[in-house]
Amino acid sequence: MFALLLSGDVGYPYSSSPRSADGKERDYLRSMTNRTILLSACMAITLPASATQWQVGSGQTYTTPSQVSTLVGNGDTVNIAAGVYPSDVARWQANDLLLRGVGGMAHLESNGMAWGGKAIWVIQGDRTRVEWIEFSECSVPDNNGAGIRQEGHRLTVLHCYFHDNENGILAGDVNPSTIRIEHSEFDHNGYGDGFSHNLYINHVDSLIFRYNYSHHAHVGHELKSRAHVNVIEYNRFSNEATGDASREIDLPNGGTAYLIGNVVQQGPQGQNSNMVGYGLEGLTNITPHELYAINNTLVNEKTVGSFFSVASAAYIKAYSNILAGGGNFMVGAWPTSIDTLANLRSTIAAVQFDSPAVYDYHITTSSPAHQFGFPAGIASSGYPLVAWEEYVHPVSNITRCMHATLDAGAFGTCTTGIAPDRSATRITVWPDPAREVVYVADVVPTALVRVYGPTGQLVTVPFTQQGERMELRTAALPSGLYFLRIDERSFPFVIE
Repeated sequence: MFALLLSGDVGYPYSSSPRSADGKERDYLRSMTNRTILLSACMAITLPASATQWQVGSGQTYTTPSQVSTLVGNGDTVNIAAGVYPSDVARWQANDLLLRGVGGMAHLESNGMAWGGKAIWVIQGDRTRVEWIEFSECSVPDNNGAGIRQEGHRLTVLHCYFHDNENGILAGDVNPSTIRIEHSEFDHNGYGDGFSHNLYINHVDSLIFRYNYSHHAHVGHELKSRAHVNVIEYNRFSNEATGDASREIDLPNGGTAYLIGNVVQQGPQGQNSNMVGYGLEGLTNITPHELYAINNTLVNEKTVGSFFSVASAAYIKAYSNILAGGGNFMVGAWPTSIDTLANLRSTIAAVQFDSPAVYDYHITTSSPAHQFGFPAGIASSGYPLVAWEEYVHPVSNITRCMHATLDAGAFGTCTTGIAPDRSATRITVWPDPAREVVYVADVVPTALVRVYGPTGQLVTVPFTQQGERMELRTAALPSGLYFLRIDERSFPFVIE
């Protein structure tokens, strides 16, 4: 068994400065977290010495991103000035690229154009990072034109906006690969045939999807993922009053899925009366087939339908969820292996949400969801089944207030009267993905640190203490998704 007692307390400052943007960008409550700052800094340190910073925009040598797409080398950064770049599409083949908007969103308004009949950006390089880019209006003859077509290994997308495409992101079958998407919006993507979606992730090792707003997919799903492991936390999925989406979350091939702290809403015009589907096209992913649904708020504005539809041979653990509105908890018969407790089944009005007419599902102490929850413990993998954070609309997050009695749903009431400390440092783990070393900062001296492999086994990892940070030596670990557990919290990271 691998256990560490930490003896240092590292103090990196927390930053929450907002960032300006053009009229189409949402007003983010927090544009960047301490973790993102440290990760970006670490990435910059590890770039090759010959890496180039390319400047794109009006008045620059290169006025469109496509002009530099064939010139960039491994480890380069492309800074794209905020503004609209009409009908500009590109393919990116270099590895370790950072492609980012500067000064706000860089809007790639494709006007129906696509590179290679695929997408606005076709990404074929490995370990690409995309930030502050707006992708819109991609269409192709086979009706699945995407904002991003991911064909390389590993992708990180932060603070981006995908709208009015036939797919927001379309990722192919690529392994080993982890796709991380955070603080991004997906809006009105989908051709309307039911085969294209706000985003469609095919067979990759893992999808980490956090702090996002996915809504109004056109007939398709708000999120469809065939990833072997799905970490889906603190998002809002909704089609609201006018949306005609199908399912809000569809995980058709099973695997391991963590749905924690999400807001999931189905409007009256939804095409599919089921909200969350799991394993419905066959449990073909890597075992175990386990669905964990913890502290989610699910609201069905239809009078019929269901909140979950789960393959009979799968396992579902559902704790402390709010299921408000019409329909049944489960379509038809339940799976043969279940563990459910403290799920509040109610009408929408009876839950006493703050403002359900505008999709604000916070609760007060008068709600029956107050103190209704029950701790879910840990998953078979060792992943803590705890909602540590809450979604903040749009595309942001805050620390959830913890108190002795747990509330059901995605939002807590904080009856202790002690609000979360927004200025406190956070545990930080970087880089992600990693290769030979993983750094850990901001851990209390008495913390117990363990590493779990993708199937839940404890992994022995040598470590050293250097000044104010811990270094985990990971060179001997096989590629894949791992979980660093620090006391009762867990942090997924990828070894490539």
